[in-house]
Amino acid sequence: MNGFWLSDAQWAAIEPHLPKNQPGARRVDDRRVISGIVHVLQSGCRWRDCPAEYGPATTVYNRWNRWSRRRFWQHLFEALRTISPDDDFQALDSTTAKAHRSAAGGKGGLRNRGSAARAAAERPRSTPSATRKAGPSPLR
Repeated sequence: MNGFWLSDAQWAAIEPHLPKNQPGARRVDDRRVISGIVHVLQSGCRWRDCPAEYGPATTVYNRWNRWSRRRFWQHLFEALRTISPDDDFQALDSTTAKAHRSAAGGKGGLRNRGSAARAAAERPRSTPSATRKAGPSPLR
């Protein structure tokens, strides 16, 4: 597969920063999981669509989520930056923004909506009367 895999140099820079002796179930291979996380971020696929060769998709997502809350990725990226041959800026971004279907002017629902220009050109349907007295209506 043409997925992402950490090189030996990258792994040597990252490995000392990884948490050790974590409680819980037996750990899945960190190199494989981190490669899976980078693959998802680069490709933009959903976490659950992460290829199985990176390990269980839930493990890949949970590791990303847990380490993000701890701000762990900043330390890893700094470690990777130290082995970079030059000082180029490096960034990963998987930002997406979903827009509502009517955000681009498409149909927004079942009710009919008049155009704002047409509504502004029409005369007002009701206006407050300046001669009307305050208090209850005499017809009641």
